[in-house]
Amino acid sequence: MIIFPAIDMRQGRCVRLLQGCAEQETVYFEDPVAVAQRWEAEGAAWLHLVDLDAAMSEGSGNRAIAKRIFAALRIPVQFGGGVRSMEDVEEILDAGAARIVVGTAAVQHPEFLAEAVQRFGERIVVGIDARDGHVATHGWHHVGSLEAVAFAQTLARSGVQRVVYTDISKDGMLVGPNLEATSRLAADSQLKVIASGGVASLDDLRALHALETIGVEGAIVGKALYERRFTLKEAIETGCGAAMTND
Repeated sequence: MIIFPAIDMRQGRCVRLLQGCAEQETVYFEDPVAVAQRWEAEGAAWLHLVDLDAAMSEGSGNRAIAKRIFAALRIPVQFGGGVRSMEDVEEILDAGAARIVVGTAAVQHPEFLAEAVQRFGERIVVGIDARDGHVATHGWHHVGSLEAVAFAQTLARSGVQRVVYTDISKDGMLVGPNLEATSRLAADSQLKVIASGGVASLDDLRALHALETIGVEGAIVGKALYERRFTLKEAIETGCGAAMTND
């Protein structure tokens, strides 16, 4: 299972939010580029990079920092946050991102998603952010009636290969991932799933690793690393990071 260290950028800094709430922000580092280089040096095979300002429609000033990170690293970077047009996709992929995570636009504009998948294949990943089993959009501010599992099944039929699944209630809380919801989504959709939200211990990573046979191929880890619950090296040494590929 692939371990993705996470860098969430807000106003040019590396931060973490509680359940996506901008009012509950912790700033960990001033320089996201240096943090990205640190994770690479510690053995990361992938990096998960998010532009929170763009995701919350508060500007895209972090995109220049993202481009510096793409240029600075040798490992592939998965980027999300505010990707809502084909121009965004082309700009970010041309700048060096290995994958793009599309969130709100995948829900609101399926025709855009279909074109992106047709053109770029597995380099397009859909972010499914859910609260109480329903999909949230616009930086998690809006929760509609669309069920996460049903949406995942629709994505699978449309040619999407991979999703990032985040249980918002777990994100940044260090209470463990929602294993039941993650396993159900993977099993019912047959998509490749990268789990996000709640990882607090090496045991949490082992529990997610046990779901690999049904399609859970990776785990995004943020706050647990920044709060030093364990090191990236320790996560990799559990065996969770043993099978790491670009696709």
